[in-house]
Amino acid sequence: MNKTLLVLAAGMGSRYGGLKQLDGVGPSGEVVLDYSVHDALWAGFNKVVFVIRRDFRDEFEEIVVRRYHGQIAIELAFQELDDLPERHALPLGRQKPWGTGHAIRAARHLIHEPFLVVNADDFYGMEAYSKMAVFLDRPEEGLRFGMVAYTLSNTLSEHGEVSRGVCTVAADQTLIRVEEHTGIVRNAGEIRGTDTTGEVRQLTGTEMVSMNFWGFTQEVFPHLEDLFGKFLDSGGNENPKSEFYIPSAVSEIIASGAAPASVIPSAGRWFGVTYKEDRESVASALGQMVKDRLYPTPLWNHIS
Repeated sequence: MNKTLLVLAAGMGSRYGGLKQLDGVGPSGEVVLDYSVHDALWAGFNKVVFVIRRDFRDEFEEIVVRRYHGQIAIELAFQELDDLPERHALPLGRQKPWGTGHAIRAARHLIHEPFLVVNADDFYGMEAYSKMAVFLDRPEEGLRFGMVAYTLSNTLSEHGEVSRGVCTVAADQTLIRVEEHTGIVRNAGEIRGTDTTGEVRQLTGTEMVSMNFWGFTQEVFPHLEDLFGKFLDSGGNENPKSEFYIPSAVSEIIASGAAPASVIPSAGRWFGVTYKEDRESVASALGQMVKDRLYPTPLWNHIS
């Protein structure tokens, strides 16, 4: 079955101070995104759609897209502030992007098959791609979506606080809710974080957390269109910093009864460079995976 990898990359230019400063963490200069494309191709995905800002299209094609030439089909979608549902106009002074739900919606004209959403600068591991491929290849018709969830202790930084969406999961492995926890840190063997009520909670480290690794069938796009319109109608266009997040959209779809969300546990590690000090540990982990022959080096012939 055809499957697409949808990479949310609209923030890459601003986060890295320009795409030319993408940081190579692999043994042959690979960036984290290289491993995502490699793992998706290995798991049977046959197209990548990158959601980017239109103003760095040329640089993105030169620095990023060329890395995968001849390996997998690639298309670009553009997250633009004025790409809004009918009846809505861009509020005066709005400069902040509309969020991950809006970014996924930006690819609605390019994706007509089941797809997986990932962040451009996160490492999820081969197991996650393999499990999601199996989920998306299931023959059921209609709206279906799920997420790969990670064990909290496998997603923490040793160099500072992080935020994570802590999942409540039913006995049948469907998602009940995702609650954002901020300021999560491990200290003296204990893990603590602040929940949405402002209460500091002790966590076990075994909680399942969402790291924005979502799989959808293409039927999700009309739901996103409807929910984004409702978000704007309910005042989302009045606050210049408000965002339409995919976890919130998923929660509303679940509440509507349109479809449940499947939770797919992963025992793998998630890597991200939240702090500059994280770079060394990420590079070390990737280097060990190469030594263990989980990955070749270079991943692509022209990376060296």
